[in-house]
Amino acid sequence: MAGRPRGVEDVVILRAATRVMGRLGPAGLTLGAVAREVGLVPGTLVQRFGSKRGLLLALADQSAKDAGERAERARQPHDSALAALTALTVESVAVMATPESFANHLAFLCMDLADPELYARALAVHRARTRAIEELLAEAAGAAELRTGTDVAALARTVQAITAGAALTWALEREGTLEERLRRELATALAPHTPARHADEAEES
Repeated sequence: MAGRPRGVEDVVILRAATRVMGRLGPAGLTLGAVAREVGLVPGTLVQRFGSKRGLLLALADQSAKDAGERAERARQPHDSALAALTALTVESVAVMATPESFANHLAFLCMDLADPELYARALAVHRARTRAIEELLAEAAGAAELRTGTDVAALARTVQAITAGAALTWALEREGTLEERLRRELATALAPHTPARHADEAEES
């Protein structure tokens, strides 16, 4: 069949690649492994992405796009911007539900930092996530969920740092779930900037 094989969208393949990354790490991520995950033949992925590197570049580009869309999805079911922020932060680490999957995704990040093209995309993903967090914090400030005078940009950077740090600490200590650790650490970071009522609502969401 000429042209792109039909039946499975690129985004479905890229999400499958994320799952394979978490299970198998850099050495185990192959076009064949991803193809098996979605029920395709490896040649289909070669046609679409060219190579494993092409797949990783496409995945990084999709991740940057997803960062903004994820924030919109997190916002819709919540009346509180801080509750949406908590949901967004938890969702951002959902693929790292075990210490092993965290270690595998961390290994890919280390690869990104050493590769100029992948690094540029990793930075774009990071900046997109930071913008999404900052927008939710700005909305929270406008709704008096944050105390007057809160530095929203600085707090957004803190939230990003907490997300990374909480995951690493949890993977080392292995106490409870990553979601539980992240919710607790995020609530602690927001508490000095948040009236008590709003802090309770965000933590419970």
